[in-house]
Amino acid sequence: MERWTRRAPSCGLTCLYTRITFVSNQDSLAALIELVHNRWSVPVLAELHRTGGTRFVTLCRRTGAGGESVRRALTGLVARGLVSRNPGYGHPLRPEYVLTPAGARIAPACALVLDELAALDIGDIGLNKWSMPVLAALRAERRFSELRGELPGVSPRALTLALKALAEVGMIERTVLASYPPQTVYRLADRAGNLRPALEQIAAAAA
Repeated sequence: MERWTRRAPSCGLTCLYTRITFVSNQDSLAALIELVHNRWSVPVLAELHRTGGTRFVTLCRRTGAGGESVRRALTGLVARGLVSRNPGYGHPLRPEYVLTPAGARIAPACALVLDELAALDIGDIGLNKWSMPVLAALRAERRFSELRGELPGVSPRALTLALKALAEVGMIERTVLASYPPQTVYRLADRAGNLRPALEQIAAAAA
């Protein structure tokens, strides 16, 4: 007599793909969080992309940031290998800071993000520390706890403030589900649709 044994179904490649995708998303979000930890990193990269390299004084003037803020942003970007001092600097027409090859992969998306923030008239809120990571994390509808799990280092208070600010400018939508106990979910609003692809480009290139 033949014997048949039942085997638990194997998720195989589907589970493997899901796990790899999850890890990849986590890595990309962590890289984005690290990049935007300094408020002026994205504006500096965008300006260096637009000009092909420029001087410290010009960066301060074009970004609207103070000298110390720009200096801290440049220090972080140099440490990450995205920006370097121009070895040929000295001539009045030569830029003081230029993009590295790694920086050149990220900077075009930074310029797109800034253009979109300006078009939406949310530049100040969009450059807040957690705004871009939250928008990037909302690939699909998420609960508060799920967002916290995807954003390493965010505190409950910081996430609450970011969600509130983004909701006030119409970038995300908050829905309370008719469940017991009630649950709140967050999703991207339609007007944020053009911003997410550029954020994904920055996160992928920074990872």
